[in-house]
Amino acid sequence: MPTQIFLADSQATEQFGAHLFTCLPQKALIFLEGDLGAGKTTFVRGFLRAAGVTGAIKSPTYALVEEYEINQHKIFHFDLYRLAEPDELEWIGIDDYLNQDALCFVEWAEKGARILPSADIVISLSQKEDGRLLKIDDKNNLITL
Repeated sequence: MPTQIFLADSQATEQFGAHLFTCLPQKALIFLEGDLGAGKTTFVRGFLRAAGVTGAIKSPTYALVEEYEINQHKIFHFDLYRLAEPDELEWIGIDDYLNQDALCFVEWAEKGARILPSADIVISLSQKEDGRLLKIDDKNNLITL
């Protein structure tokens, strides 16, 4: 059964991302689901700030992937929204990213169907009243909340 958490605003979304930094292992494939503007990148920004990233944290919408290395630990943030077809992931070397000891956040993972493996964790964000509803499906029990 997925865990559900109500987040009142963008700040709460970022704070929960920061909280999850303390709960996740150093290697996992995490799919982020939700409509445009649902808070997927805001969530990752909170996680990255808690990890120690101090510079600009931008959405990888145009670059497809942003790479971060903190204390010899890698975090990859993918945004597949602009992907025309799943085979493009092979052109960017997706297997090289996924085979590293790294956390990989993937927005719009459905655009990579047939190429991406199953996620360890799926985090869904949706609008609810004046805030957001966050659902976590931790398929492999990796999160210690």
